[in-house]
Amino acid sequence: MSATDSRLAIFADREFIALSGTAFARAQAYSTILIAIALYADAFGTTGFMEGLFGTAFAAVQLLIVLPLGRLVDTRNAKHFLLVGLLLNVATFVGFIFVSNAVDVVLVRILQGVGASMLWITGSSVVGEISPDAERGRWLGSYNQVGAFSSFAGDLVGGALLHTFDTSVTFVVLSAITLAAFVLVYVFLRDNPGGRKDPEESGSLETFVSLLKRPMVNSLVTFRFAFSVGKMAVILFLPIYARTEFGVSAFAIGILLAGGKLVKAALQGWMGDLTDRLGNEQYFVLVGALTYAVGTACIPLAGPAQGLLPAFAVAGFDVDGAFLTMFLAYAVIGVADSIRLPASMALFVEEGERFDSVASSMSLRSISWKVGQVVGPVLVGSIKDFYGMAIAFWTAAAFIVVASCAFMLMYRFGHHITGGQPVGAD
Repeated sequence: MSATDSRLAIFADREFIALSGTAFARAQAYSTILIAIALYADAFGTTGFMEGLFGTAFAAVQLLIVLPLGRLVDTRNAKHFLLVGLLLNVATFVGFIFVSNAVDVVLVRILQGVGASMLWITGSSVVGEISPDAERGRWLGSYNQVGAFSSFAGDLVGGALLHTFDTSVTFVVLSAITLAAFVLVYVFLRDNPGGRKDPEESGSLETFVSLLKRPMVNSLVTFRFAFSVGKMAVILFLPIYARTEFGVSAFAIGILLAGGKLVKAALQGWMGDLTDRLGNEQYFVLVGALTYAVGTACIPLAGPAQGLLPAFAVAGFDVDGAFLTMFLAYAVIGVADSIRLPASMALFVEEGERFDSVASSMSLRSISWKVGQVVGPVLVGSIKDFYGMAIAFWTAAAFIVVASCAFMLMYRFGHHITGGQPVGAD
């Protein structure tokens, strides 16, 4: 069987289909809402700081719940958490239908943060738990690939819906998709798919401390603190930048974001296979991060490019220098994520299995992201207010470069001290 056939065979597994349904619903909602936020920022005339709060509100609540949630997923019925998370996402869509000012957006983003966190931590952990040991990279890569394709669809379909109809129509469609995912999980996923750890043996804090003593986990957690600051600048502010600086329509923003996500979706499953074959996952993380920094640094070139490159039409769609520059920069970012993500997730799952606490390891992965995700949006938004969007994006790229260098230095130093072999080295 070829590698492609093997990847497709995963989709014959009913449980993988159910879990993929949660990834599809979560990712499509996330990407569509980011476009909607750009429209809200334009309509409400928000400052960079307030725009940052749109991201910080989402992340802050996740920062508070990821650790206890990880322990609960390790010790309780993970299926129930997936079902509740899907229902919370539906409640989020109802909330967005009724927002009337920037503060309302912040409040609904808090609710969205709870639901999204439940789906992400639980879904990723269950995929890691039920996947065959020799195919974990393939399962995780394919699971992420579904999310990437869904995010791609969210950009195109969500952008088109937001451009054509009232926002309420878009959120009704998202509710229907999420309820369909709820049915798939309820019918196809086994009861208690994770939860192998005894609560009395978990020791909560003890498990996390043990994980953090591992050189790989320690270096990855530190890396994600700084990397998340830079990445959030792209995720949150690229759509806002396109809308407020260049007047790009909701549909065109969707096309811009879809380009990078299509690259990410197309490559991620293959990169999961490659990490399984080659090992040395830490180098995949490093290369992916540095590539991400290059793409981020190129985004502000959209301003000069608008005046240098004449506009032209592609399939009846007008493209100018600014749009083309942002599109290509985000395509580079898509390549970067496809390199980094399967390796990063595989490393966290492998380290978590040493203590029979995969969900706890994934919670550490998430919480290390959330710290930067809470600080990053308001930091970048404030830099935008005082120095402009170009400086904000270049600062974000610098954070990513520093994070990448710190990751390798800490990883090498940690293994030198412990005398251990690098995880994933062949």
